[in-house]
Amino acid sequence: MTNATATKRTTSSTRSTKTVVKKKTTAIRTYKAALSFLFSNTNYETAKRVRYNEDTFNLNRMNRLLKSLGNPQKDLPSVHIAGTKGKGSTCTMLAGMLQNCGFKTGLYTSPHVLDLRERISVNGRMISEAAMTRLIRQVAPIVEEMKGDPPTFFEIFTTIAFMHFQSQKVDIAVVETGLGGRLDSTNVLKPHAIGITNISIDHQRQLGQSIAQIAKEKAGIFKPGVQAVSVMQDPEVMRVLRKEAGTVGTPLRFTGKDIDYSCRFESSRELGPHNRICLTTPTSRYEHLPVPVLGEHQAVNCGLALSLLDCLKLAGFTIDDAKAIEGLQKTKLPGRMEIIHRNPRVLVDGAHNAASIRALVQATGQHIPYDSMVMIFGCCEDKDVRGMLEQLQYGADKVIFTRANFPRAMHPEDLAQMYTDISGKMCMTALNLREALRIAQPAVGTEDIICITGSFYLVGEAKQMFENGKSPL
Repeated sequence: MTNATATKRTTSSTRSTKTVVKKKTTAIRTYKAALSFLFSNTNYETAKRVRYNEDTFNLNRMNRLLKSLGNPQKDLPSVHIAGTKGKGSTCTMLAGMLQNCGFKTGLYTSPHVLDLRERISVNGRMISEAAMTRLIRQVAPIVEEMKGDPPTFFEIFTTIAFMHFQSQKVDIAVVETGLGGRLDSTNVLKPHAIGITNISIDHQRQLGQSIAQIAKEKAGIFKPGVQAVSVMQDPEVMRVLRKEAGTVGTPLRFTGKDIDYSCRFESSRELGPHNRICLTTPTSRYEHLPVPVLGEHQAVNCGLALSLLDCLKLAGFTIDDAKAIEGLQKTKLPGRMEIIHRNPRVLVDGAHNAASIRALVQATGQHIPYDSMVMIFGCCEDKDVRGMLEQLQYGADKVIFTRANFPRAMHPEDLAQMYTDISGKMCMTALNLREALRIAQPAVGTEDIICITGSFYLVGEAKQMFENGKSPL
């Protein structure tokens, strides 16, 4: 609804609302004011307790917001990706390939590492402060009119992403779900292809205690007749996904089962330790393709991204495989197996569930030679904390528990007590990351490594500390 439309209203209650809207929108002149408005809305990312139901996660509310803004998502060609781990990596690899094929490509992911604007990008360029300010100013009056059932932070931000993609006239958008799938704000899309990454235990309070319940929520993004691909999963997950796909009428294939997929680890003078994959789809054959990101789990994600190209070809997109592969090799993933300091070596990774920690430990052992590892770990309290701590004991020679400056961060002393109960091993605690690094420094030599993990919020703090060559060590 535009301001001109609002002006035509004649009731006293509406005139009052109009006055409030005018004050709100007039105040949004700067990027700082835009952020202030955005964060003044309910933000479940920072809430310690979130009820996962159709009151808190409401697609009707999302649809009302979008309709008032002209439904920017309506004619948006897209790929929609859900899962527990690997969503952001898969989305980024796919977006890089599509961009290199000449498509103007939007990318929407979460969370960010350093800057909120990282979540919305077109052809690798994150949304500008000016564009974001303009869009928030445009959305604000609608949000104010919905104050009886106001949109959340994520609903507003997702709307802004769709509006930005529309204004930039993208050829296709690659969109990652936030939480779950069925009730996620992004699930208003009518995509051309659907991807499901690895599903494991995470967000049990919201999505369910069993892996089958979680899989069913993720499968909520399936659409009739839209090609979908997934990776090899826990047998129970595969059963649920196949059942849900059949109910909806979604053609579903799995890499490694319905699509030929294989992976091998090797080391070469040119690339060092890395993984290579082979993948054969109905439209393409990829032979011994080097994976641009470290870790066997990233090879799985890479296979899914390539399989999604096949879905898009079946949907009518013309894709040059050679250009796609060239784009794939350019992929960079900040905050995933990233060395941010060399002496001593400091590795950061946003692993935030048990399966991701296990993959991190395995990948570090394969790709980065070291004598001993000091693990600095902090996580959010709503995660599968016990599962993550069980995996830590197999990779860390020394563990220092800390916390990010984030409301849902678990207290280091609680983590330490739980870790000792699980492993019987000694550990240390620090009230913040800077203190944890001070404790870690004397314990590492040139052949050792410090690994910071457990949450993207902690990774973001680490990257800020070490940016531009600065070092807290």
